[in-house]
Amino acid sequence: MNHAFHELVVGGVLVAPIVSYAVSALVLVLLLRPVLHLIGFSNYFSRPPVAELSLYVVVFGLLTLIY
Repeated sequence: MNHAFHELVVGGVLVAPIVSYAVSALVLVLLLRPVLHLIGFSNYFSRPPVAELSLYVVVFGLLTLIY
């Protein structure tokens, strides 16, 4: 399977695709945080920041896998 990696051009500087995936994952996790707060996400884990970091890693991995 061949993927065509498209670089993002910002002000004439090429940005690697993994950077755009990382930023997209960060935006998605930041958008999910209020929803997770409403359902009591932090109550299910002993270390909520580690759980949120793990969620970021999962979202980042899914973005890189899909695209």
